[in-house]
Amino acid sequence: MIGLGDPQSLGATPRPGGVNFALFSAHAEKVELCLYRNGREEAHALPERSGDIWHGFVPGIGPGAEYGYRVHGPWAPELGHRFNPAKLLVDPYARALSGPLVWDPLMQGSAITQRPDRRDSASAIARSVVSAVERPLWNRPATPWPETVLYEAHPKGLTMLHPEVPKALRGRFEALASEPILDHLRRLGVTALELLPCAAWLDDRFLVERGLRNYWGYQPVGFFAPDPRYGGREAFRTMVRGLHAAGIEVIVDVVFNHSGEGDAQGPTVSLRGIDNASYYRLAEGGRAYVNDTGTGNTLNTAHPMVLRLVTDCLRHWVEELGVDGFRFDLAATMARGASGGFEGESALISALRQDPVLSRVKLIAEPWDIGPGGYRLGAFPWPFSEWNDRYRDGVRRFWRRDPGQMADLARRIAGSAEIFDHGGRTAAASVNFITAHDGFTLRDLVSYAEKRNEANGEGNRDGHNANHSEALPEAEKPARMRALLATLMVSQGTPMLLAGDELGNSQQGNNNAYAQDNPMGWIDWPGADRELTAFVARLAAIRRAHPVLRQRRFLHARVRAQDGMRDLIWRLPSGAEPRAQDWTDGQARCLCMELRGAAEGPEGEAAREAVFVICNAGESVEVQLPEGDWRQVLDSAAPDRPEAAHDAPSTCVAPQSVQLFTRPISLRSQHDDFSDETL
Repeated sequence: MIGLGDPQSLGATPRPGGVNFALFSAHAEKVELCLYRNGREEAHALPERSGDIWHGFVPGIGPGAEYGYRVHGPWAPELGHRFNPAKLLVDPYARALSGPLVWDPLMQGSAITQRPDRRDSASAIARSVVSAVERPLWNRPATPWPETVLYEAHPKGLTMLHPEVPKALRGRFEALASEPILDHLRRLGVTALELLPCAAWLDDRFLVERGLRNYWGYQPVGFFAPDPRYGGREAFRTMVRGLHAAGIEVIVDVVFNHSGEGDAQGPTVSLRGIDNASYYRLAEGGRAYVNDTGTGNTLNTAHPMVLRLVTDCLRHWVEELGVDGFRFDLAATMARGASGGFEGESALISALRQDPVLSRVKLIAEPWDIGPGGYRLGAFPWPFSEWNDRYRDGVRRFWRRDPGQMADLARRIAGSAEIFDHGGRTAAASVNFITAHDGFTLRDLVSYAEKRNEANGEGNRDGHNANHSEALPEAEKPARMRALLATLMVSQGTPMLLAGDELGNSQQGNNNAYAQDNPMGWIDWPGADRELTAFVARLAAIRRAHPVLRQRRFLHARVRAQDGMRDLIWRLPSGAEPRAQDWTDGQARCLCMELRGAAEGPEGEAAREAVFVICNAGESVEVQLPEGDWRQVLDSAAPDRPEAAHDAPSTCVAPQSVQLFTRPISLRSQHDDFSDETL
């Protein structure tokens, strides 16, 4: 006999003597809970409805019980309703699933005629699994933003080809906390592992019919459940504990802009069958889906119960699974209000900012989608940081020697203040990257002028076309890669490395390897460039040792009270400061940056040191150093050269290279000449 239960906790919640089940559906007429025992389905109508939450209590079961839902209601696509009780549905609050989700024809909710498909899908879909609600105490590293170094990696691809990771662990969550991986991350100075989606996703029809798999996982269905392909819930917790013990935070890529159910021709596996009209933004009276995401549907995060789903889910990943932050895929979609327009203070963004749990973790936005007005770089409020694609493109173009890039490079390496310096945001708001999962690897960036995505089965039409890449001669590739990496590590903001770039990893020119769950998409550890790895480790050590390179405050060439000097001075190779015409010189290839602690900043370590950075994309050039006793810390053209005092007034800078000098500052009153023009 099923009891009334209560609506307080959505999902399946173990209680003394049984399990409480609660499911939101505003437009359902009946909700059936389907329990699976001994291979048989037992259907029970949830007996009570409180508002729009259907609920009941099942005695005699507990964690490990498998279940699903069948939801009854109108089939009226013209009104947005697509109820179909023939389809067994995944509980969006399920903490675990019985297996992977892979498209099957039985999952189709409707035929091409828009009539309901009455075939039963129970044999084709994973069950939801009752799990205990546990909130362990986590030993969080809590790394401050200015000290953060992000490392973006695929949960499976990072370890599949690593010869020192035990074969039984490769590709699983636990492998990410194995000693070979931890040793590598520590050597690189990584403070946070940013993982591609870990929540349970669907291998969609397009790929299944082509013999491919959804490798990246951006088709979510089980938002609360770590994907069983990687080991599931307990494996994820084991990984987090291991990374935390090594001082490394865990950030997960989450997808709350769409679900894996696709458009009207997609499968009915969860939200569509539970309450299509509430969970999705609809068009044409309800018959069609708004597609601001390019995936066929858009979640309606302006709806209070969808907002609750998102915030409940995020708290679950923080409190029960131990994560330290989130990267929000297509975050502009989450900030769209009821009318569909972007709102920087949307209900969801505001909810995250005030939440006592979520406001304390790292929040990173991918600040765009493909909808109207969807490019919103710089528009997210504190405490969000944002992926800065203008940094990516500007730095790539400078080192490719595109004309007229000096001014843009200056803005990017100084923290993109014109984009982010508002509303109390810090320089860490700019997540700087040269490469990411979505695009060329670093090695491919210097090896291919055009993408080569034929393996994806889309006729090479998918993926970015504007890559700002170049097919360099083999002998010139190492210098370009070192220069790009050095630029990243000496820039103000938060650096993000793409896993494998430090090894010289290639995807054979594929810049959209979302379906390549094979050696093309995995990290090539056996072919690793050990010299490049050592260089990246050195860069990370330099950044860690010199706080002036990772300041919290933006630099605006303002006078410091400590010594009368400006905190930021741009220079030409001659030593002079650039004039207005110099910034627009299409042939300028060398930019120098003199840094000190921010004028408005506290008198910390950054205030006691000056740094001089030279970025030379052109031919060999003689650069005059500012006055003072400088010490050369880095020359990317001579990556093994040790740090040493530099007594000469100038330095010879090789083509495609970065040099970095430091000197201590005596905090005494000085005078500076402000007659020259600054950027």
